[in-house]
Amino acid sequence: MPGATLPPFPDNVPTHPLLVVDYQLLKEGQQQEIDTLWEAATTLGFWYLKNHGADQVVSDMFDMGAETMDLPLEEKLKFEQGDDGQSSGYKKAGACATDETGKLDAAEFINVSKDDALAYPRIARRTYPQTVNARMESTITPFVQKSLDVNYTILKIFNDKLGLPEGTLSRLHDINEFSGSEARCIKTPPMPGKSLADKAALGAHTDFGSLSFLHNRLGGLQVLPPGHERWLYVKPLPGHAICNVGDALTVFSGGILQSNIHRVVAPPGDQSYHERWSLVFFIRPGDSVVLRALVEDSSVVAKSVAEKPDRNFETGSTAAAWFARRVKNQRINNRTGPETWRASRGTEHKPAAA
Repeated sequence: MPGATLPPFPDNVPTHPLLVVDYQLLKEGQQQEIDTLWEAATTLGFWYLKNHGADQVVSDMFDMGAETMDLPLEEKLKFEQGDDGQSSGYKKAGACATDETGKLDAAEFINVSKDDALAYPRIARRTYPQTVNARMESTITPFVQKSLDVNYTILKIFNDKLGLPEGTLSRLHDINEFSGSEARCIKTPPMPGKSLADKAALGAHTDFGSLSFLHNRLGGLQVLPPGHERWLYVKPLPGHAICNVGDALTVFSGGILQSNIHRVVAPPGDQSYHERWSLVFFIRPGDSVVLRALVEDSSVVAKSVAEKPDRNFETGSTAAAWFARRVKNQRINNRTGPETWRASRGTEHKPAAA
């Protein structure tokens, strides 16, 4: 597994504490744990998740990522995601902007569509490098299935808290409908001595979909908490995933669930001398789902929308179009100027947050 021996996260950098949620207690329906999850999701929108049971398959996914990134660039580029708004496939470092000035990102990654992982050996979306195919059944599909189990558990809790008819959020994330849901393994090179403003591995953004299930060993993830002007690191904790809310749930909930701005920069201290690996599963609504507040389904959501007259929760966009717009306009080959970057932004965009 990449990065098995790493220096500790330093204790002299500013961090933002996250609430810790126990997945097993969520599954058991313990109200205190459900309330902790709800507090996290409606304030910062980020939380630690422990006892998720994914440690082994996460380790295997990191191995798959290392095997894939070790392929010659020429081979990886045969499976490039391209500039048309498709997310699945390989993305080389420097293919995307990190801000409206056109600074280039430092991360390379491989995205595997949920649809391909569950359909394998049938091709649902696209083909992948041989290192991905070799581990699809043993590693990638089990990781996708485990991640879906975790996310559907959380979606059910949110469904109940929002007062939605039973199964509403699950229906909007129908496992049988094509969607932007995908697994991503990310490699960022060492960045010793890089100032935060000089080189962001991944620019400030909100996530495209509904929920993210993240695993990383090194620091680098930063959040900009509501009402703050200073970026703060999120400290990785062994055995804990980092979960967060994305754009779609913010829209569906009428702003109750928080899709918060975050970015990835150089790890702090001695960690900056090491490759940074991270792994995430994104669950996103079905491609045909229109992103709009569920005011007709929930008085809770309707009340929230009424209290936010300055915000528009009627996007007029399907999940597929929302996702493609955001992916396409980050690609540096599509850049015409600052307006391209702005067109890639999501629900909580703050122009000054780079």
